[in-house]
Amino acid sequence: MEIEEILEEFAWFDGKFKREAVEAAVARRDEIIPELLHVLEKIADPELAAGLDADGGYMAHLYAMFLLAQFRETRAYPLLVKIALLPSDLLESLFGDCITESFGSVLASVCGGDLEGIHSIIENPNADEWVRGSALAALVTLVATGLKSREEILSYFASLFHGKLTDRNEIVWSDLVVYSTDLYAPELLGEIEQAYEQGLADTSIITLNDVKRDLAQGEEWALARLAADSHRRLVDDTVKAMEWWASFKEDETRRPQPLEALNPWRDSIDTGYKRIAPKIGRNDPCPCASGKKYKKCCGQ
Repeated sequence: MEIEEILEEFAWFDGKFKREAVEAAVARRDEIIPELLHVLEKIADPELAAGLDADGGYMAHLYAMFLLAQFRETRAYPLLVKIALLPSDLLESLFGDCITESFGSVLASVCGGDLEGIHSIIENPNADEWVRGSALAALVTLVATGLKSREEILSYFASLFHGKLTDRNEIVWSDLVVYSTDLYAPELLGEIEQAYEQGLADTSIITLNDVKRDLAQGEEWALARLAADSHRRLVDDTVKAMEWWASFKEDETRRPQPLEALNPWRDSIDTGYKRIAPKIGRNDPCPCASGKKYKKCCGQ
């Protein structure tokens, strides 16, 4: 398959996962990397990104993102940092739940050990709260995969507690508490307690009792849990990362309609799941009645 054909297959959503095109892209890695970077360059430009989003069904940037992560292409890193700073509504429309489910793994896969870009996302009070959480998750992924030491990342987390995190966004602060707990940080318990005292952390995401309970389990238990967490992996296989999305499964009961009428980009592919009921917001209470927010409960 020629490079132009691969890119054409990736460009627009038609209900099918482009496995053959992905495999061809992997086989022609060196030739297609510049083209995939160009795709991300367009998405990193807010005006171009808005234009592609307005057309509905644009898909190439998702294939590009996962393939470049699989290739460990560090040139994608600054582009993804720029993309992370797009307006929240545009990020939601273009990436959907890929921001919370996959973006952290992608960042960890392409950063090449350089944390400056990830830090810039986390510390930017104007950046989307969910992408900032994913940047925090990227740091935990680097620990889980042995690319960064737990001590280095916890030292950075401590600096966030001590002033680098300048705004009061409860999602970001709650994620900081969650990921500090995941890395087993009894040395940060005082800072975590202070965050709750100041009303910075959201108890519907994680409570102080949750933190203390997990820390009481000990370091070995916490790090074993982290090692087993499937969300804390680098991207190694684009097919496995994308093919399972329910939006790529044919729904034989659905009456065929023109792509423009279905506009599946906002209704299906952005989440990776076929929506059969009204979408639950990431910040909404979980319908399982746990008392936690959906993102930190059944929506994980």
